Formats: sequence, structure tokens, C-alpha cells
Amino acid sequence: MSKEIAVLIPCYNESLTVEKVVTDFRRELPEATIYVYDNNSKDNTAELAEKAGAVVRHEYRQGKGNVIRSMFRDINADCYIITDGDDTYPAEYARQMCDLILSGKADMVIGDRLSATYFEENKRPFHNFGNSLVRGCINTFWANKTKILDVMTGYRAFSPMFVKSFPILSQGFEIETEMTIHALDKNLLLQSIPVNYRDRPAGSVSKLNTYIDGAKVLLTIFNLYRNYRPLKFFGGLSIISMLLAIFMFLPVFWEYLQIGLVPRFPTLIVSGIVALSSLLFFICGLILDTIANNDRKNFELKMNIIRMLLDKKC
Repeated sequence: MSKEIAVLIPCYNESLTVEKVVTDFRRELPEATIYVYDNNSKDNTAELAEKAGAVVRHEYRQGKGNVIRSMFRDINADCYIITDGDDTYPAEYARQMCDLILSGKADMVIGDRLSATYFEENKRPFHNFGNSLVRGCINTFWANKTKILDVMTGYRAFSPMFVKSFPILSQGFEIETEMTIHALDKNLLLQSIPVNYRDRPAGSVSKLNTYIDGAKVLLTIFNLYRNYRPLKFFGGLSIISMLLAIFMFLPVFWEYLQIGLVPRFPTLIVSGIVALSSLLFFICGLILDTIANNDRKNFELKMNIIRMLLDKKC
């Protein structure tokens, strides 16, 4: 039985490049269905994509996360490839990415720009710094045997298991970070392949705001770390609070040993409050960690149900 491959291209004002992107992927994956989701473009992106042979649909909620949410809900396939409509990712790698998914060797394949030509091609130095910062944060907070080489890449392949079990919360460009952390937290199969990156052609404008979207990505990492690793998060706050309480308490205690009096009652009271806060942080971490573990158990059961449904479909 032939496998269904879906190429997903979210687009917002990509009339300069979308036709070439669709044509390139049709050449590399002639058996695939190419879907272009137009996200309120003000140019003729949708018309050019349809002319090139893509199935064009529309997402009226602005933001890449909203587009991908609709794509994942609407489309059923055995392999999903997502790429940007700006012609920065060569279609030549699509077959290799598909093979990893269809052979069961990966639930998500990451098109790794940072190990290839990204730093030479990209002309925005703060983007280079931001990519390295985000990658470092995730590899530190989600210490795992699988080291993530590129977090913010828009070139990925997915299994139906990933697509149908991924709860999308982001609305914008934080979506790539959310995908990566979800795969790490749920112990899904990850593979990375280096892909050559080329900068946007002249006249094509990036929709990513370096500072605003960068701040949103870092906030997403912070929130997901708190949600997925509550014991480590609140345990860290507990340790910091306890060390601060001890730092304030020891001088007061030393004075008491010397003169038998406590001349700095306010410091003693504050150190006690901080120590109590430390205990509360630790208790919150324990409770939330129990909830998070139960969520992981429920997710595993959900994965089993999805697997049975996918097997029945086959």
C-alpha cells in the first residue's frame, strides 16, 4: 500500500518565492500532496501557489502556530514535511527526511541549519546569537542523550504519531520551540540531518521580529520548563530561598551566641519567612511533579490509542 506524504507550507506574503518552493517539492516528491496554507496574505501568494500545483487553504487567525494547528488537525498522512515558503530550505533533503519517518526511525526529523551554512548565509547577527542561545537553553534544561542541534528551524518531518498527539499552544513563531520540547519531554524518536540554508532572495522580507519574537521564544522555554519539570524548577527556587534564609540567619545567630540577645529582630523574621517560602516552593514542586507524571502516563495511554487507530487505518 502506497504511503501518503503531505508537504505543508505556511505562507504569509511569499509571492516572490512560493511558486518555486511548490515546484521544487513537486519535483523531489512527485507522489506527495503539497498544501499551502495562506495566512491572510496581502499579495497573490495563494494564486501563485495554486498555479504551481498546490492545494491552497486559508487560515484566518494570524500566526504560524495557528496555521500549523489547522494543518495538523485537517490533514491525514503517513509522513508530514513542513517547510517555509521563503525558499530558504532546499527541497533536495525532503526524500531523506521522509525515509526516516516512513521507516519508523524517527517521529520528528529536524532539518539542522546550524551545522551547515546558516551562520554564513544569514545576514542578521542577532538571529545567529538567538539561535545559539535557544539551543543552549534547551540542551541545558532538557539534558538528554539526544542533543538538539537546531531548535528554530522551519524544515522538519513528522510521523502521524507526533502530529496527532502534539498539543499546540503557541500562536506564533514559538511553535518550533514547543515542538522540540514536546518531543524531548515525551521521549519521542528524534533525528537531525544537516541541511544547507540559503538566505532570503532580494525583496523577500522576514516576518520574524528579532526582539519581540525572541522574547516570546525564551518565555515559552521558561513556561514549558516550569510545566514539564516542576520539581526541578521549584526545587531550584527552594534551594535559592533556603540559602538566602541561612545567609540572613547566621549573623543574627552569631550575635545571639556572643551577647545572648537578638538585636536584629526584623532580619530574623525575614529569614524565617524566606525559609518558609523555601519549604512552600518544595511542596509545590512535589505536588506539580506528581501531576506532571500522571500527565505523562495519560500521554502514553493516548499514544497507544492513536497507534491502534493508525493501525486500523492501514
